[in-house]
Order: sequence, then structure tokens, then C-alpha cells
Amino acid sequence: MLGASVNSQELEMAGPFDLLYRAYERNLSRSLPTEKLPRHVGVMLDGNRRWAKLRGHDTQTGHRAGADNIKPFLGWCEEVGVEVVTLWLLSTDNLNRPQAELAPLLTIIEDVVSDLAGEKRWRINAVGALDLLPQQTTLKLKSAADATREVDGLVVNIAVGYGGRQEIADAVRSLLQEHASRGTTLEELAEVIDVDTIAGHLYTKGQPDPDLVIRTSGEQRLGGFLLWQSTHSEFYFCEAYWPDFRRVDFLRALRAYAERERRFGA
Repeated sequence: MLGASVNSQELEMAGPFDLLYRAYERNLSRSLPTEKLPRHVGVMLDGNRRWAKLRGHDTQTGHRAGADNIKPFLGWCEEVGVEVVTLWLLSTDNLNRPQAELAPLLTIIEDVVSDLAGEKRWRINAVGALDLLPQQTTLKLKSAADATREVDGLVVNIAVGYGGRQEIADAVRSLLQEHASRGTTLEELAEVIDVDTIAGHLYTKGQPDPDLVIRTSGEQRLGGFLLWQSTHSEFYFCEAYWPDFRRVDFLRALRAYAERERRFGA
């Protein structure tokens, strides 16, 4: 059953609006066609800074609030049977931000990744140009991946220092290096290179492409997220800032996805 249960004590404490909201959420959850739900969901966790500014908080508080919403989100994904989640936490462009803003953000990312790995509930996979990150951040990401390598659960791609163009460039570089080590000539490589060959060198190699990509905060653009993998993805843009993204918002995204007729390139 997709809907979460509500105990009698919660019902007594809830106001009329809360009761209506929970009833709506449960009905929405029950109405989802399980056979039409996505296997892989990509999320652009956007709006942390604007959420903080709206409330008179500093940027770091906004990023902390966004980090706090990750674990509940992964639980919602588990409830509906999602197999892979890709969370874009930091782009390659963000690495150019002032150090006074970037350093606290990297610390928050390190903390949330370590916390997720400590749950031993999800298999963490770091995706991005890790060589562009500070050594401590890279070590934290790799440690989380190593610690959860044998976990048989939801795969969680943590996209840090990630950019779609960077990923494709890295994939091509990796492909060239692999064939150079074999002694393959450029002419020989040109004869065999194809879409599948390049895909086999992406950060997400071996995983299904994202069926659904969600972006919060009202922005309606990809910004370089999973450029290669999202060719056939469905997109859902949500007005809520990421720290305010609720289970009902996720269920609405799933409903919108399930209602669409996927044409895969048509």
C-alpha cells in the first residue's frame, strides 16, 4: 500500500485543514497506477537560497533545510518502488562561487552523504568530476560509496561537481584512454564508436536512464542535468522550493508522469 498510515493521536492533534490534506494525500497515493511509475527519478534540488532569503535566513540555513529534506524524499521513492534516484547537489558552475559560500555548502554535502551512508539503507554512488572537488569532499563521497557497495536497496546517485557537458567530455576521454591502452588506432575506433559505446563510459553507466526528471523552485530548464541520459525523460517542474517539497508534491509529479503517453523520441 502506497499511502502512509495515520494513528489516532495524530488525528486528535490535527486541525481540519490537516485532516483534509492527509485525506487528499492518501487518495492521491492510492490512485497511482503502480505499473506506470518510474524506475529512475532525477531531481534538481533547486531553491534553497531563495527559500532562505524569503525567510530572512542566511544561505547556509537554506542549504541545511534542503539537506534535511533528502532523507524523507528517498523514503517516498522507496514506498513507490523507484529503483534509482539521482540528486543534483552541486554543479561544476557552482564550484566557481565565492569560497565563503562554497566551503559551508561542501561541508553540508559531506555531512548529508555520510548520514545517508550511515543508514545502510541506500547504495550511494558519487557522480561528477570528483577530481575538481576538494580532496576531503572526494574522500567523503568515495567512502560513502564503498560503505554501501553491498547494500541491496535504492541506488542513490549523488551528483556533486556535476555538469552534463563535463560528463560527456569525461566519457569520451575515458573511451579514448581505454582504446589507447589497447593499441586501437583512431581509424579503428572511428569504425566502432557509437551511442552505446559512449554511454558505457558515463558516470551512470549500467543504470537505466531517468524516466522522470523533477526540478523544484519554478525554474523550467535543465541547466545541464543528465543531458545525455534525459533524451527520453519526462519532465516535471514544481513551484515549491526544495526545502518545502512535500510528499504530496512528489505524488503529483508521479501522477503527471503516469498520465503521459511516452513516445520515446517521436
